[in-house]
Amino acid sequence: MDVVFLFFVGLLGLIVGSFINCLVWRLHSHESILGRSYCPHCRHTIRWYDNIPLFSFLNLNGRCRHCKKKISWRYPIVEAITALLFILVFIKGIVVGGSMEIWTYLTWLTVVRDLVFVSALIVVFISDVLWYIIFDEVALPAAIIVGVINLILGVSWQNLLLSATIGSGFFLIQYLASRGRWIGGGDIRLGLLLGLGLGWPLILPAIFIAYLLGACVGLGLLFLRKREWKSALPLGTFLAISGTLVLFVGPEIINWYLGLLYR
Repeated sequence: MDVVFLFFVGLLGLIVGSFINCLVWRLHSHESILGRSYCPHCRHTIRWYDNIPLFSFLNLNGRCRHCKKKISWRYPIVEAITALLFILVFIKGIVVGGSMEIWTYLTWLTVVRDLVFVSALIVVFISDVLWYIIFDEVALPAAIIVGVINLILGVSWQNLLLSATIGSGFFLIQYLASRGRWIGGGDIRLGLLLGLGLGWPLILPAIFIAYLLGACVGLGLLFLRKREWKSALPLGTFLAISGTLVLFVGPEIINWYLGLLYR
């Protein structure tokens, strides 16, 4: 039963991933998300049979049916990653709550929270790596949703307040100290999302891992002479990766670290 359900969860993830691709582009170009999908090259409206997640890209050999221009690999990759993360969210639910046949409404709420959280972080990852933008239209509503669900799940408001203050305050201090030169305002709202989604103490490894990833990537790019010392890196991209990682294995990371301290 669970395996069959996970298959349909993967299909749902593909559909959501396709929507995320559309959402990111429409928000960036300031267009309504309600319009029909179209080719960014020839602007021709895409028919439904050419807009099936993953399948249509493979069927069309990665090219527009009309202008024959290449379709970016970003689209199927985002769809596939979204499907994978959706499946992992449900597997996490099975590990914690047992077979889906015996899930309580609290387990389902936890899954919904995690799906909203990872979907928002995927949007953040794409927009920040492409344009150094974090859309408030995504980060703020997602922060409210995951925060409210966490309260329903029994997470104390003190816990969420502490975590949200650390998450957003940490970046707010940097923003004010640098007058916006080090980080952007979107990172503050992303910190709020991470704080309300992960809670205390998981917000700490989320921030630490993001900066560790950023440092490793930055040094690697410097070594390859792809960047200069003053070149900016999309912090939101690393926060999206670390936030997703901590969502799944955050407690294990903390236990491992504490084990090193008290060995």
